[in-house]
Amino acid sequence: MSRTHTCPGCGRDDRVQAVPAVYLAGRDAVTSRERDSDGDMRTVTRTATTGLSDALAPVPQRPSYAIGCLGYLAAAVSFGTFLGGALAGKWFRDEPAHEPPELSGWHMPQDHPADPPPAFEFLGWISAFALLAAVLVFTMLLRRRTAFARVTRRRHVAEELWSHGWYCHRCGTVHFEGVPGEDRTPLTFQRFREKVWEHGGYGDLAAEQRAVDPGRS
Repeated sequence: MSRTHTCPGCGRDDRVQAVPAVYLAGRDAVTSRERDSDGDMRTVTRTATTGLSDALAPVPQRPSYAIGCLGYLAAAVSFGTFLGGALAGKWFRDEPAHEPPELSGWHMPQDHPADPPPAFEFLGWISAFALLAAVLVFTMLLRRRTAFARVTRRRHVAEELWSHGWYCHRCGTVHFEGVPGEDRTPLTFQRFREKVWEHGGYGDLAAEQRAVDPGRS
């Protein structure tokens, strides 16, 4: 016999749903047919995320890695300028002239290699600075990823409490069922997030990434 869960707010069970089910339902993959820049039809799959699903997330959002594009751009600039400088130095280097046989006993003045234009002298510096920028960007991204993994290392503990949450679509509140030490008091999205995230050891992030009520956004 299945057990029904009533909402402590309205006392009804017809609109009560487990939090994990609500969360996953708001993250469905949506496939559509679109035209690309050439006018050809293509199939595109995107993840449609609802505000309700975001409000019930058991872990914080991952840090943004958009700055990584700057790192790839800096790396490309570094490689391009280095290659350009290397080719410029080769082009402006004189090949040693072969001494005619009849003048082998004479000491002819040797020409000095032609110096490259001043503009090419800066290519090495540009390449070095661009490489340094790329290294700094990738180092920062690695530190962000490592820090996020360290902060959320106990997410399984938070998800254990999170899995006992129930959401009432009628009242727009969340409550816990069958959790020792937790009563069935209706909770707002933000209070539910604070309890779950504190359980996982990253409760301080709940103040930075506040849960937005989808009914009021």
